[in-house]
Amino acid sequence: MKIIVGSKNPVKINATKNILEKIYGKVDVTGIDVESEVPDQPFGKEQTIQGAINRAKNVYSNDFDLSVGIESGLMKIPNSITGYIDLQWCAIFDGNKITLGVSAGFEYPPLVIEEVLKGKEVGDVMDKVAGVDNLGQKTGAVSYLSNGLLNRTENTEQCVLTAMIPRMNEKIYFNK
Repeated sequence: MKIIVGSKNPVKINATKNILEKIYGKVDVTGIDVESEVPDQPFGKEQTIQGAINRAKNVYSNDFDLSVGIESGLMKIPNSITGYIDLQWCAIFDGNKITLGVSAGFEYPPLVIEEVLKGKEVGDVMDKVAGVDNLGQKTGAVSYLSNGLLNRTENTEQCVLTAMIPRMNEKIYFNK
């Protein structure tokens, strides 16, 4: 199988490869930067899901079996420390249908959210907090905040896997 990911971020490429190899066996996964057509720091499920869909559709061509778009965004939630939770959404496109999945979410520290609400991107703020350049292309903020118990690749694998569930169960989901 040939798979294209709408990003050159090694975390997104590796997470996609890890999950799709478990499902299909050998896969060839390539990443290309494409526009998400949403703000660099998406807010809300609509922007974040649309960003993932746009990435999957914008990178798709008939040369590939599947295209994958992954987008992280902040969702407003009640009864939390900061009022926001970070979720990664994955859209998988085959030229016909899109399937969606989401990762486990987590809260950033209040100082991160305060800076993001002033217009900064989460990644830039977390790089300063953690003292690591391009943290999001390495172990990720979730690894830093969970003391290494969950890294960004594992977190991203969750959204890829959940987006694949309908494709793994075609008869149940698409039998009309």
